[in-house]
Amino acid sequence: MSEWKCYKLNEISSLSNGINFDKSAYTSGVKLIGVSDFKNRIHPDYDSLQEVDSKVVKSGDYLEKGDIVFVRSNGNKELVGRCMMIDRDIPVTYSGFCIKLRLNDKKIFDPVFFNYLFKTRQFKKSMTGTAVGANIQNLSQSRLGSCEVNVPDIEIQKEIATILSRYDSLIENYQKQIKLLEEAAQRLYKEWFVDLHFPGHENAKIVDGVPEGWEEKSIMEVFDFKYGKILPTKDFVKDGPIPVYGASKQIGRYTKANCFEPKVLIGSRGNAGFVHRTIEYETYVTNNSFIVEPCANYGYLKLPFIFESFKVLDFVAICTGAAQPQLTLNSISPLKYIVPMKDLIIRYCGITTCYFCKIALAYKQIHLLTEARDRLLPRLMSSEIEFNFK
Repeated sequence: MSEWKCYKLNEISSLSNGINFDKSAYTSGVKLIGVSDFKNRIHPDYDSLQEVDSKVVKSGDYLEKGDIVFVRSNGNKELVGRCMMIDRDIPVTYSGFCIKLRLNDKKIFDPVFFNYLFKTRQFKKSMTGTAVGANIQNLSQSRLGSCEVNVPDIEIQKEIATILSRYDSLIENYQKQIKLLEEAAQRLYKEWFVDLHFPGHENAKIVDGVPEGWEEKSIMEVFDFKYGKILPTKDFVKDGPIPVYGASKQIGRYTKANCFEPKVLIGSRGNAGFVHRTIEYETYVTNNSFIVEPCANYGYLKLPFIFESFKVLDFVAICTGAAQPQLTLNSISPLKYIVPMKDLIIRYCGITTCYFCKIALAYKQIHLLTEARDRLLPRLMSSEIEFNFK
């Protein structure tokens, strides 16, 4: 069996904090990794990154393929210490709330292996100095650099990285499927209900800017807005499969995945104005959210249509409060809502409901793959599994 050697991170890597800038620097230029981009990712979602003016980025501030970035500081202690690895050769930098770790010799130390190592409970315990591995307010270079890691030979590092990467490759494929299905539903909605190229539009009369037979209603006439909690707290458990979030942090885990129909949710605080949907094995945002359901006369409005139509409405723009934006019933009630012809809505939902079913199945597969990977991770990183190389 290969010998695993112990190193301090500051012996085998260099560490540096990210860039600081003011709000005026947000413009097209260089992609920027911030705290909100981490979540539980292995790699960044480069397409969703904000950008900053290249003038605020010095030559040493650019990240390289193989760099690992940690959350250094955040008001939510749950996020501190999360990490992800740069896996592309593109211009990208990182904010001052993050720390970059760059391994000194990639012929001896594999970044993919280390990226997984840093996600183990044992490393988090070492990093935070606590038994449970959470709840430090800030992660300094000295604290991170003093962490000790046990590392096998490079061949075993690469083998472990390959095994775990297979799970994440499958997860990434399902995430791409979800994105394509979401885009298909959104594209069809825009074609039919925004560009008005719905089936039979050639013969439709336009009255007051909308096709004849479409209704303009107060949004409160069409929908019932209720404050969460949609999930009863009595069903929250420590190890349930579904995470439940409040305005800014996880408030529990839930056990019952199939006891209610999917809902459309709109954040009222913390994530104020952002439209979400509940789908099995997707993150649930319930507390501090409005739960939206159609009124009795509009029961034919189903999740696919409601979700897409609400994304078109700009709820963020009607939020009140500068320091802590809030969405209230008073700010929602003046909104107008266009209700197309019933048969057209039913036809749209008939096409797109299968998209949402496939999305739900993809989330389920992601959940199962994530569970399997996370069970295997500590076994591989503790040398419990032996590798033999000739």
